[in-house]
Amino acid sequence: MPNIKSQIKRTRTNEKRRTQRVAQKSALRTALKSVEVAVSANDLTAAQEAYKFAAKKLDKAVTKGLIHKNEAARRKSRLAQKVNGVTA
Repeated sequence: MPNIKSQIKRTRTNEKRRTQRVAQKSALRTALKSVEVAVSANDLTAAQEAYKFAAKKLDKAVTKGLIHKNEAARRKSRLAQKVNGVTA
């Protein structure tokens, strides 16, 4: 445990930010999984709705600094291919 006052505060804020990032990443993973589940069930409308939500989550994760923008683009592209595969 730090003795310096500023470091005590820094430790507190770091922990708060860590828990927020963990929650955001978990919500992102859940959104991505919901697309996968809808695609595996061959439910086109649910897959499209889940994809829209997941794309928003991915874009938000980029702005928050959780993931790199190229990673978000890659994941959105792969999800879109899966969703489009349901229509065919």
